[in-house]
Amino acid sequence: MTPVGSELADRVHGGWLGRIAGNMLGKPVERGDHWTRERIDRYLRRADALPLTDYLPEPADEGDRLALRPEWRECVRGRVHGSCRDDDVDYAILGLDLLETHGFDFTTEQVGDLWLLRLPYLQTFTAERAAYRNLANGLKPPLTATYDNPYQDWIGALIRADVHGWTSPGAPRRAASLARRDAVLSHTGNGVYGAMWAAALVSAAFTAGTVREAVEQALTVIPASSRLARTVRRVAALHEAGVAWDDTLTTVAEETAGTHWIHVVPNAAVLTAGLLYGDGDFTRTVALTVRGGLDTDSNGATAGSVAGVLCGAAAIPDRWKDPLEDTVRSAVFGFDGVRITELAERTVRLARTSA
Repeated sequence: MTPVGSELADRVHGGWLGRIAGNMLGKPVERGDHWTRERIDRYLRRADALPLTDYLPEPADEGDRLALRPEWRECVRGRVHGSCRDDDVDYAILGLDLLETHGFDFTTEQVGDLWLLRLPYLQTFTAERAAYRNLANGLKPPLTATYDNPYQDWIGALIRADVHGWTSPGAPRRAASLARRDAVLSHTGNGVYGAMWAAALVSAAFTAGTVREAVEQALTVIPASSRLARTVRRVAALHEAGVAWDDTLTTVAEETAGTHWIHVVPNAAVLTAGLLYGDGDFTRTVALTVRGGLDTDSNGATAGSVAGVLCGAAAIPDRWKDPLEDTVRSAVFGFDGVRITELAERTVRLARTSA
C-alpha cells in the first residue's frame, strides 16, 4: 500500500537525507580510475575504519590525502557541517524546481530552459555540459543529446532521476516516464534507461516488501534486452546464488571491462550490489555501495535515496543525519543554504498532488 500522511513525509524525508548523506560519503574518493575497491578498503584499513559505519575517516597518510578530492575536508567524519555542493544533489533540487514550475506535464525543452536559467555552466559535467553547450548554441532536443556528445550512455541522467521517484510513490512506470522526458535532453540508449530504472527503483521502494522486489519492479520499465537490464539481472542472480559481495563485483567488473568508470552500466552493477547485499539496512547499503568504487558519490547518493525511502528518515542513524545540520549547499540559483526539511516538505506536496 502506498504510504500517506506522516509515513509518506518520513519516507520522502528519508530519501532526501539518504541521497545527501550517501553523496557525502562517496565524494572524497570519487575518482574511479584511482580509487578502486581494493584502494578504498586499504584506505579504510589504515584508518581502522572497517567495517565502514560512518562517514569516511580522515586520511591516515599524506599519500592518501593527496589522492582524495579537494572537498574531502568538508566530507570526512568530524568535519561535516551541512552538505557540501555537488551535482548529485543540485539535480535533485533542479528537478524539484522543474515540477513546481511546470508540473508533471513538463517538456524536455522546459528542462533545458531551466538549466540555462538556474544552473551555472561550469557546474555541469560530461553529457550535461555537452547538452548545455548545445542548448546555448540554439540546438533543441533530441539534438542536444546527440550532437558532439560522447557521454550519452554515462551516469548523468541517472543521478537526476530520484525526484521523479519521490513524487510518484508506488508508481514506478509513471516515475520512469517522467525521468525519460528529463533524460533525453542529454542522453540516449542505456543512459536514458539508467534514469528510468533509477526513478522506478526509488518509486517502488515506497511499496515494495523487500529491496529485491523493488529492483525487480524497476527492471520492468526498461527493455529486457538492454545491456543495463542484463547487467542488473546478472548481479541479482549472483546474489541469489549466494556469491559473496566482493566476488559478485569482481565477476561483473570482468564482464563490463572496457567501459569508462562513469558509464552507467558498471555503476548500475555496483549500485544493485550495494542495495541487495545491504538488504534494507541503511548503513550497510551506503557503505557497501561506496566501497564498490567507480562513481562513488553518485552511487552512494542513489543507494542512500532508495535505502532512505525504504526505512524512513526516523530510522536513519543520527551519525548520518546530525552532521548535515539540515542544510544544503547548492549551485542552483536561489537554493543555496536551503533546509533539507523544506526540500522534503515541498516534495511531499508534489507527491500528494500526483496521487
